[in-house]
Amino acid sequence: MEEEQSPRLGREPATETSPAPELPEPESKNDDDVRDPEDPESTGGGGGGGGNGISSLEQPLLKRSTTLTASHLAIVGAKVSHIESLDYEIIENDLFKHDWRSRSNAEVLQYIFLKWAMAFLVGLLTGVIASLINLAIENISGLKMQHMVNLVREKRYWAGFLYFAGVNFALTFVAAVLCVVFAPTAAGPGIPEIKAYLNGVDTPNMFGAPQLIVKIIGSIGAVSSGLDLGKEGPLVHIGACLANLLSQGGEGRWRLRWRWLRYFNNDRDRRDLITCGASSGVCAAFRAPVGGVLFALEEVATWWRSALLWRTFFGTATVVVVLRGFIEVCRNGRCGMFGEGGLILFDVSDVTVRYNVGDLLPVTLVGVLGGVLGALYNHALHQVLRLYNLINAKGRLAKLALALAVSVFTSAGLYLLPFAVPCTPCDPAFGDACPTVGKSGNFKQFNCPDGYYNDLASLLHATNTDATRNIFSTGTAGEFRLDSLLIFFAIYCVLGLFTFGIAVPSGLFLPIILMGSAYGRIVALVLARFVRIDHGLYAVLGAAALMSGSMRMTVSLCVIFLELTNNLLLLPITMFVLLIAKTVGDAFNPSIYEIILDLKGLPFLEPKPETWMKDLAVGELAAAKPRVVTLQVIEKVSTVVEVLRSTPHNGFPVLDRPRPGVSELHGLVLRSHLMAVLKKRWFLTEKRRTEEWEARERFSSTELAEKSGSIDEVAVQLTPEELDMYIDLHPFTNTTPYTVVETMSVAKAVVLFRTCALRHMLIIPKFQGPEIASIVGILTRQDLRAHNILGAFPHLANKRKVH
Repeated sequence: MEEEQSPRLGREPATETSPAPELPEPESKNDDDVRDPEDPESTGGGGGGGGNGISSLEQPLLKRSTTLTASHLAIVGAKVSHIESLDYEIIENDLFKHDWRSRSNAEVLQYIFLKWAMAFLVGLLTGVIASLINLAIENISGLKMQHMVNLVREKRYWAGFLYFAGVNFALTFVAAVLCVVFAPTAAGPGIPEIKAYLNGVDTPNMFGAPQLIVKIIGSIGAVSSGLDLGKEGPLVHIGACLANLLSQGGEGRWRLRWRWLRYFNNDRDRRDLITCGASSGVCAAFRAPVGGVLFALEEVATWWRSALLWRTFFGTATVVVVLRGFIEVCRNGRCGMFGEGGLILFDVSDVTVRYNVGDLLPVTLVGVLGGVLGALYNHALHQVLRLYNLINAKGRLAKLALALAVSVFTSAGLYLLPFAVPCTPCDPAFGDACPTVGKSGNFKQFNCPDGYYNDLASLLHATNTDATRNIFSTGTAGEFRLDSLLIFFAIYCVLGLFTFGIAVPSGLFLPIILMGSAYGRIVALVLARFVRIDHGLYAVLGAAALMSGSMRMTVSLCVIFLELTNNLLLLPITMFVLLIAKTVGDAFNPSIYEIILDLKGLPFLEPKPETWMKDLAVGELAAAKPRVVTLQVIEKVSTVVEVLRSTPHNGFPVLDRPRPGVSELHGLVLRSHLMAVLKKRWFLTEKRRTEEWEARERFSSTELAEKSGSIDEVAVQLTPEELDMYIDLHPFTNTTPYTVVETMSVAKAVVLFRTCALRHMLIIPKFQGPEIASIVGILTRQDLRAHNILGAFPHLANKRKVH
């Protein structure tokens, strides 16, 4: 696969997250050294990095070299993949300008209408699929729990365990086999890869039909099996897959070639639709339309504008309508005993929330604990994922065995732990609801006699939605014992750490919500004499604090919990807790998604550059790289073929020499455009500039948006006579690339690069003259990453420590 101009590649050992990779042999074709055809001294720095290269958990993930650029390898799914960036910048060449000038008003209106239609379809399908997933999980889990409890009530304890563990084992087996064999990239939540994609990184094989199908079926199997994971993260990935497939008309041989789909055959429009899909997935997970839009804005999207805001909101509004429709259809048990058609985790609209200044101390404690526990969880999960790399690197059977082992351990813990706590007598105030037999409810009888209930079984032997609803319930200060809550918190901490990272679709939201709600109730019980707020509301605050401490979200999380609780009185105190938790967590380590991005090796550009980058100029970065590869406006075919063969670069500066001794920058031409010219053999017998109509007769701007293939397949078809001919690059050159002066600081360049969603940044000299070259160099996202710069300029590491 082609890459940007970062002429020296080295191998980076990386660590998988979900699941770990099968590292390729060093002879992989993607690891060839890259040479500048005009500089025979520029050779690539090879680095080791096989599956056996990791000797301990403390080994650095990335090996730094003395050159500026690093390897463009990252872990996607179960493989080390060659990574490209995306062309979000508008390529203003002659063909593009003519295409926009020639579009009629009807075509412009059609383009706008299709954007809104796509947002509607993404929301509609995401809502339908989310409702069906929820119904399947609720019914499968509920029926499994009901039959297991019946066996326990008959005192057939071993039969109950074998049934419970066997069903969980089979469901996990289905989910793991689908991920391991058919779609390795469907494992995990998918949110880090979506963040990277919207940041400008093309994560391969992430948004296709196999990933969508495996994500749907795998989520049902994994969540129904009782594993400590949620379907919220996978729903975000499902929404992104739907958006990608709709915008491209499918994929492979099943791809539709409808004429109107040509409007979306570019990275910019596909990025916007995937943003709509991600926000629709969050909305479907929590039934929070505004929270979904804010989640996309705060957490996943790098590029944002008002038009995109309206379309994402339209998509999430569609999701809410669909979810509400399923709720109405499924009332009164019409969708199964446990199906409700939508997610209503916690509605306390009828609860009056009162608090005063004296409540700030325990609430502050909840926020501080959320930040500390969130940071500890991130650190521990980081180490577990590194350990899983060693296991999963052994192959598919190891991945499958790991997932099944976690399933057996989870089943044993969930089944046996309720026997360790005593039964609690039913309070007469509970009425006929205690104990709960054969249905959803707070007071599971499990192994207790009539008139008693097992509070730990009420949490562990319930569907995820029921467990959340139970622990969030208000007016139940004495329902859960302190020892039961401590056991519940401990087991979900352990299971949460060892479940995330196995080869099944998994989400982090629900495990963190359950852990946070447990410690929120624990704080309320310990400080009972000082607590005036309902214990159920403390559970909500604990869940919000732990999520903020781990994921470092504030605004979107606040609105999501506001829409979940449906109580505006909780807003001020929730904001207070979230801000404290995020501040405390930021003092220790990055968010969990940033850690996963770093583990995978995805070149994510942060919004805030390092402070020491102000002391370095972009001209110095360019000087640390081999000489840039350039082309002339009218170039020989043989030269273009040689450049494409010898470099993996995606963009090439085009220079013009209007008169002897003077060189000027004409623009930037993309590799895909050069490949299109070679495929169509648009060659000239003499060295001349073509007329505008000549290129328009053979090419269109939509044709040029197609991804390029292999240069070797095209080059072998060219005759010696054709290699001696010429190509006029004027019609294909982007004459308005983003350029910066060589004296600009790297910090400012990073902000500009990320804000404008660039793939290439050209550096021009501060002083122009007949003897001075018109271009100093070209920078890509890999060149602007902090650890790559420190590899080429190690003396800056001291400044980094000082700052």
